[in-house]
Amino acid sequence: MKYALLVYVDPSSLDGMSDQERQALTAEYLEVREAPGVIGGDALQPIETATTVRVSNGATLTTDGPFADTKEILGGYYLLEADNLDQAIETASKIPSTWMGGSVEVRPIVER
Repeated sequence: MKYALLVYVDPSSLDGMSDQERQALTAEYLEVREAPGVIGGDALQPIETATTVRVSNGATLTTDGPFADTKEILGGYYLLEADNLDQAIETASKIPSTWMGGSVEVRPIVER
C-alpha cells in the first residue's frame, strides 16, 4: 500500500539554529528519503510563495498564501510504499518535524 507522509512544521522551530545545525537537520530529512519503501518526496517552498485557488460562480479567485492561519504549515511530503500502517508510522516517526513541534500526517493513497 502507498502512503503520503505529509510533513507539518513549526516555522519557529528553526529560530536560533546555527548554519551547522540547519545543515544537520537537512541531512536528517534527506536520510528519511533513503529509508526502505520511500519512493519520493520533496520539501515545499516557503509558505509566502503559496497561492490558494477557489472557483465561485464560475470565477477563479486567488489569494496569496494559504487559507488557514495555523501554527503548523505543510513543509513537504514523502511517498512511501509499506506493508501496513504500522510500517508507515515507523517511517514517519523518523522525520525530524515529529520531535520539533510539528507533526506528520500519514494518509493512505487511493490507488487506481
